[in-house]
Amino acid sequence: MAQGEILTGARFASLLGEAPYGLIEQGALAHEGGVIRWIGPAAELPAEFRPWPRRGLEGRLVTPALIDCHTHLVFGGDRAREFEMRLEGASYAEISAAGGGIVSTVTATRGASEDELVVMALPRLDALLAEGVATVEVKSGYGLDHETELRMLRAARRLGRERAVEIRTSFLGAHAVPAEYKGRPEAYLEEICLPTLRAAAQEGLADAVDGFCEGVAFTPEQIARVFQEAKRLGLPVKLHAEQLSHLGGTKLAAEFGALSADHVEYATDEDAAALAASGTVAVLLPGAFHMLREEQAPPVAAFRKHGVPMALSTDCNPGTSPLTSLLLTLNFGCVLFGLTPEEALRGVTINAARALGLKDRGTLAPRLRADLAVWDVERPAELAYRMGFNPLHARIFGGIWNG
Repeated sequence: MAQGEILTGARFASLLGEAPYGLIEQGALAHEGGVIRWIGPAAELPAEFRPWPRRGLEGRLVTPALIDCHTHLVFGGDRAREFEMRLEGASYAEISAAGGGIVSTVTATRGASEDELVVMALPRLDALLAEGVATVEVKSGYGLDHETELRMLRAARRLGRERAVEIRTSFLGAHAVPAEYKGRPEAYLEEICLPTLRAAAQEGLADAVDGFCEGVAFTPEQIARVFQEAKRLGLPVKLHAEQLSHLGGTKLAAEFGALSADHVEYATDEDAAALAASGTVAVLLPGAFHMLREEQAPPVAAFRKHGVPMALSTDCNPGTSPLTSLLLTLNFGCVLFGLTPEEALRGVTINAARALGLKDRGTLAPRLRADLAVWDVERPAELAYRMGFNPLHARIFGGIWNG
């Protein structure tokens, strides 16, 4: 193993301890073999690390590398014309009649090869990596047939081989009822979704199982069937819940011990208590809130009161959140949902890791991955304060400098 390296001359936002942001002034960090070996004030660097080569960071801020824990990064086509039609006054029915909505994305995704899906997704992924992201979750859900759902997951896995990033995949076969099964959601689950889930698990393509519990998608009872199968296969679950109405998805997620309940604009105080009891993370997605001009914000005060961990994510998707900036998401989380800058940063680091069931990243501590972001900022709040500005100096992925 090559000798390790000491990072010095920086402020480290460890996100641990009592200080705001877990900030270590005039700190040092020792890493070796892709793992953090030690972190603390530079004056306290243990003797065993002192001979190691040093890299001075000239007063910059170091945080854990960012984590985008909810994306639909792999898809075909785009919906820019649909966006334009909405702003020109077209109704949802008129857009659907013109072939828009999720139907257009399903059609484009079904028509794309695995290679084409990878090529289309890479620029979106690169935009995230350029902002210090080192872990990205990617969902299926735009195939809604056996072959395309698996093709999407294979394309997502390939992204992790094409770039220095860890990709976590979620099977989202219960995303919508495809046109050929219109009015027959139970038949779709039985004939397509559940068999495809089994195939994805057998091929090792899914790290988790997701669903969309909403009036326009699936009921809690139907999602429960999917979750029961996921449990049988040994896969953790997560859920799009309470985005447009209160249907009981958050409670269902808590009952199944889900990693996360996502969107949750219509969640209640009772739902917050249930999430806290189950250890489920609330993933807030302000990009979709902004794009859809929603007015019902997530119950952040209730989440705080009950101690529910809150994560933030881009929800990158072609229809309701074509957002590929996690830094802008930080700002949205603060301005639209009232998070503090520290809550927002925790939302894309330690709590985002928790939303993916990952215990080896998200903070700066010994034995965790050396996934780091080095920023040209004076204080952590600047990461959420600016809009359309990227102060990243370098990204370190598994101890390897990318900058």
